[in-house]
Amino acid sequence: MTGPLAVYVHWPFCASKCPYCDFNSMVTKGVDQTRWARALVAELRHYAQETKGHRVISVFFGGGTPSLMDPATVKAVIEAVKGLWRFADDTEVSLEANPSSVDIKNFEAYAAAGVNRLSLGVQSFDDADLRFLGRRHNAREAREAVAAAARIFENHSFDLIYGLPGQTLKDWRRQLDAAMKLAGPHLSAYQLTVEPGTPFHDQGVAEADEETAAQLYEATQERLDAAGLAAYEVSNHARPGYQCRHNLHVWRGGDYLGVGPWAHGRLTQDGGTDATHQIRNPKRWLEVVEARGEATAGRIALSPHERRDERVMLGLRLAEGLPGDLVGSLNRNKVKELIEEEHLTLEGGSLRATDRGRLCLDAVISSLLL
Repeated sequence: MTGPLAVYVHWPFCASKCPYCDFNSMVTKGVDQTRWARALVAELRHYAQETKGHRVISVFFGGGTPSLMDPATVKAVIEAVKGLWRFADDTEVSLEANPSSVDIKNFEAYAAAGVNRLSLGVQSFDDADLRFLGRRHNAREAREAVAAAARIFENHSFDLIYGLPGQTLKDWRRQLDAAMKLAGPHLSAYQLTVEPGTPFHDQGVAEADEETAAQLYEATQERLDAAGLAAYEVSNHARPGYQCRHNLHVWRGGDYLGVGPWAHGRLTQDGGTDATHQIRNPKRWLEVVEARGEATAGRIALSPHERRDERVMLGLRLAEGLPGDLVGSLNRNKVKELIEEEHLTLEGGSLRATDRGRLCLDAVISSLLL
């Protein structure tokens, strides 16, 4: 196969652990950046052996907190990707960053290293909300970080979280108004979810009830759409041409590889798709990579049915919906039933979730895949 390929690079380290986070991340005081750069490049070389000829359309540094990476580490990874695969001048290279004064100092260096898209974990422009969410920055630093990102990167984004305990529609609209004064070409807005194993779950923090969550979601769609930031995915909004190419590629079912602790990938081989994941523990991952050149913990050949279901779950989150090949593989009676209930719509061969369907999308998808 020689089609488009996305590359995900996981940096598992954070300065502190947010109480809502269930990602593979850990707090550490010191990281041997040179050692980690060598290990990440080693895994890239390993996967390059079976993906020769592919064209890399995106590189995404996620975490954890990738803005804790030295610019030299970021540059080493980007240069390795350029040397191992076909790489166009306009290939999207994204890096997630925290909006703290420490991280801001590296923005220009990241751009010089080859990053051309910066995504900021702002989460809120309210100091009380930021304290509740366990963020290390305050509202002033958030505004300064967005301004710095806009100055250095044409393509930049920031995240917001809504549905905090006690948050009213008025509160959230005030947040959106503040965000719109700073918003660039892309913005992501996620409802707070309380996952098992997180401090919030252990503390009994409650998610917003269905009615409140629906009101906040609808207000988000209305406000961002009016600002020219159309929803191209349930939680992601962008001006035309600024949709995150990396995420779109993954959501559309494209091939991607993951390097770093607990990074996941999907690789097409002989007409089928393999699901890969790397060793989760950062210390163990590093030791294994140094011993054998990669740290793959598992590789499973997905059945056509499993891959179909995965693509349906991801594809229905997109505004563009599911393409005809997937629609034809679904139960016609169930599709018809969901269309009659106005949860789905079929237009031009594409199956899409309606506004009503997006409010209960998980249930719609579950019903569709029964």
